[in-house]
Amino acid sequence: MKAPGILILTRKEISSLLTLADYIGAVEEAFRMYAEGKSLAPGLLHIDSHPGEFHIKAGGLKLDRTYFGLKVNGSFFQNRERYGLPNIQGAIILFDGEYGYPLALMDSIEITIQRTGAAVAVAARYLARPESSVATVCGCGNQGRVQLRALLQVLPIRQAFAYDVNQELARRYAADMSTTLGISVTAQTDLESAVQQSDVVTTCTPSKQYYLLKRYVRPGTFIAAVGADSPDKEELEPTLLAGTKVVVDLMEQCALVGELHHALDAGLVTPQDVHGELGDVVAGKVPGRTSPEEITVFDATGTALQDTAAAAIAYKRATETGVGLKLHLSE
Repeated sequence: MKAPGILILTRKEISSLLTLADYIGAVEEAFRMYAEGKSLAPGLLHIDSHPGEFHIKAGGLKLDRTYFGLKVNGSFFQNRERYGLPNIQGAIILFDGEYGYPLALMDSIEITIQRTGAAVAVAARYLARPESSVATVCGCGNQGRVQLRALLQVLPIRQAFAYDVNQELARRYAADMSTTLGISVTAQTDLESAVQQSDVVTTCTPSKQYYLLKRYVRPGTFIAAVGADSPDKEELEPTLLAGTKVVVDLMEQCALVGELHHALDAGLVTPQDVHGELGDVVAGKVPGRTSPEEITVFDATGTALQDTAAAAIAYKRATETGVGLKLHLSE
């Protein structure tokens, strides 16, 4: 038996292989499989490297074959402004989960951006009111852009507010997204006013101090918090998680690095207060939204399940179409 070699895929090549709809379908199935015990146990590790950090996420899925994915992302949020480099960059190594040989080495930027938006779309499908038409996006970088595109895949969004500490960035975002999506997108400096008008609020910033307050949020709102993926990051006032329906991507991760861990540390909630993991909702083990008035919160720390699901599709399609560079590292 001979290993097939390792396929090298660039960000541009990955972008050509998957659509946002592909990511949404893959991520939904990945969460379902995890809830049904058809995955390898996911793991998370953080390494500080001043002035940034590295996230190491790993896990696997039993698809047409067993795939194991290992992603290493460097998060250095001064990069773009100071050096013209991406704030988040890294690589994914995809392995055969039965024999252990590497299948592919690929850029992680595209997959990380798209699969994060896809997870919010999946959560919104089950946790937002189906008629939701107004959204507020907090954070107007790459992730803010995919968040709004993803929401439009599953909800009839017709109006959006863009909020960012960088007001010029929010204005550019609003102009670009209005044109691209054909909906009304307005830059908003008054977050409370925007949230009070919104059915859906998504937070995707590197903030280390919460800014979305409980008093801003009206009944029936769906909140997707995706920025807190390390212990020192925080976007939601911890009291927002008390008395609301909280769904997490992975319970163990969110208790360590997500919005949940701040509420746990403050003694505002217990692990038993969490409604369930997203996979449980997708698999029908626990219900999603059950009332038009309830506030629902999706605490997303990002999982290797999402990365592996997307990387597996990219690998299969690249292999079928001859995209990428094939190397044999062991020769």
